[in-house]
Amino acid sequence: METDSGIGKDTYIKKSLVKFASVEFERIDPDVTLPAKFDRLLKTVHLKNLVEGKIVALKMHMGRDLGYTTIHPLFIKILIKNIRESGGEVFVTDVGLTNKKDFGGLTSRDRGYSEDILGAPIYPVGGVFDKYYYSKKVDYKDLKEIQVAGHIHDAEVMIDFSHFKGHGMSSFGGALKNLAMGCVTSKTRGDIHRLHSGGSGIAWVQELCDHCHKCVDECRYKANSFNDENKYEVSIHDCTYCQHCIEICPNKALSLGSKNYLDFQEGLVIAADQVLKTFKPGNVFYINVLLNITFVCDCWGMSTSSVIPDIGILASDDIAAIEKASLDLIKTDNFNPKSLPKGKTLREEDGHLFEKIWGKDPYAQIDAAVKMGLGNPDYEIEEVK
Repeated sequence: METDSGIGKDTYIKKSLVKFASVEFERIDPDVTLPAKFDRLLKTVHLKNLVEGKIVALKMHMGRDLGYTTIHPLFIKILIKNIRESGGEVFVTDVGLTNKKDFGGLTSRDRGYSEDILGAPIYPVGGVFDKYYYSKKVDYKDLKEIQVAGHIHDAEVMIDFSHFKGHGMSSFGGALKNLAMGCVTSKTRGDIHRLHSGGSGIAWVQELCDHCHKCVDECRYKANSFNDENKYEVSIHDCTYCQHCIEICPNKALSLGSKNYLDFQEGLVIAADQVLKTFKPGNVFYINVLLNITFVCDCWGMSTSSVIPDIGILASDDIAAIEKASLDLIKTDNFNPKSLPKGKTLREEDGHLFEKIWGKDPYAQIDAAVKMGLGNPDYEIEEVK
């Protein structure tokens, strides 16, 4: 979806169209609330041209454990209904074993994600054992292979349905991260995460550590431990560098060994590019949900207060445009200080709200995507009433 705009007599720019359904409403009436607007938005994007007669992978993140701020099942049901009415055969997919018990004994079903509720089957992207994938060779620093999940690779169309939120390593997670981390195997996710630290892992300051073991007890990947000499160790094969241990350490004894977040951003885009190459041009559509925008990723298995009030839902066939539009709608002026742990405050430096939280420029991810030719960041918003 592109619109033309002339700037000056010699400049001609095509802007990518981003559809927007806002949470704002003008009267007390179900028809003007976000679910109704979302349904109308989907009617305007010509889903029939995209999905009719095709197998559609609906890629989303189902969260973990005690997390409750992922995409509400109602919006998923509305999307599935529209895909079916447009002639598409749809399945929902995410990483891992979708009905496996998370830490704490909860499953995706407990968050409302099941076939009987959503109205479509749910498949793990890489098969039950994460062994079904297609290997794509790349050459970026230590990243030499992207294992594209088999059920993503085999679909004819994909709808990238993403919950927009903050992220400790990439500053934010949206459509790009849903592709790069959600459409590959766990090995590839680990390989990309390791780009952030250049292989140096998590740095431990012994003098600050009181050996409370909170970092070990709460690591969902069981990737860390204290050795026989009571020194902190991280398994490079198991650690995904999600930074949960860093954030929960009461004494600030842990930190990333380096600040190579740009390498991580580049790795995300490389993985996303390989995923997109498995589809014919025009066969991927993006929807970003800007509700319950937390400062941490949904993969943490927990939810916190939103950093700002809810915004709405964006949709586009241009991944760079929708990601930039999503970031631009998030304003520091609306920041909720209770959305961060006590004692954690915004950085004083200029920049986006997520940069003030995580110290990383979120637009760097979009710049990397544009450089790789994945989309056009120059966008125009069209609000659906």
